Amino acid sequence: MSTQEVADKLVSLCREGKYVEAYDLYADDAVSIEMAGMPGDEVTMGKENIVDAYNEWAETIEEMHDGSVGDPIVAANHFVVPMSMDATFKEQGRWAMEELCMYQVEDGKIQKAQYFYEVPSMG
Repeated sequence: MSTQEVADKLVSLCREGKYVEAYDLYADDAVSIEMAGMPGDEVTMGKENIVDAYNEWAETIEEMHDGSVGDPIVAANHFVVPMSMDATFKEQGRWAMEELCMYQVEDGKIQKAQYFYEVPSMG
């Protein structure tokens, strides 16, 4: 798949709420990088570990109130997708945030995902 095709497929799956299925677009040795200095900042290596980390995070959500997945912007082998969410987390309260999700594609698979956001106050 081309970078545009990967971007379009990822956006389509995320808009349908098929986040776990979206990880099928990742290479087996993909890398995921969270914001440095933020809670949970880390580099996760390998698709299996990335999916496990997502599932652990998803388990902390008590209720999803709103969210959006924007259109991808593609440049060469990279694309960026704006996303937002408003959710109540177990033992942490409600949290609304926006982020930019940047992806690098190699050989038709996502090789690297990096996220840019600020953690808002929870309430």
